[in-house]
Amino acid sequence: MRKQKVTTLFLDIGGVLLTNGWDHGSRVAAAEKFGLPVEEMNRRHGQTFGTYEEGKITLEEYLDRAVFFKERPFTRDEFKAFMFARSQPYPEMLEFFRGLKKRYRLRTVAVSNEGRELTVYRNEKFGLPGLLNFFVSSCFVRMRKPDPDIYRLALDLAQVRTSEVIYVENTEMFVDVARGLGIPTIFHAGFEATVEAFRELGLTLD
Repeated sequence: MRKQKVTTLFLDIGGVLLTNGWDHGSRVAAAEKFGLPVEEMNRRHGQTFGTYEEGKITLEEYLDRAVFFKERPFTRDEFKAFMFARSQPYPEMLEFFRGLKKRYRLRTVAVSNEGRELTVYRNEKFGLPGLLNFFVSSCFVRMRKPDPDIYRLALDLAQVRTSEVIYVENTEMFVDVARGLGIPTIFHAGFEATVEAFRELGLTLD
């Protein structure tokens, strides 16, 4: 049991609360559906997606670079509809964190890498503003994990000490960086394991 009271949860979104917004699996599926060379799309994606996640270009500009740099037999709207449809919720995780928030009167903060249009869509589609008090999203703050400054900013905005926070993240490097800053972190490998990790900290819905 922790001696310091937990007041705040830092939560990753993609991979924890929802499926990833636009990951490798989604790009492979898009390449198959739209008849695109997956290696070329992934290469171009890698060269520009970070700029999109940092809010420095729009989704349209990202698509210009990664997909529509040449004539295609499908429309932008068709491709974007496919992108957005890849987002799905993890209902058990959403319900679990809603329960913890209510029971222990916790603040909940998103610390997430995501482009603006995907962020706005996912927030509205899955009601995330009803769960999360505010969003330290890369597209809003112009920096991305694993930049340590995004975690420092989240701490400053939440006005909490590291000892008051539990951060839930499913990317090992991001976990390592946060822990290096003294932020207690749970590596999310699945619902049951994360629930058990919270139980060990004395935070349970039982």
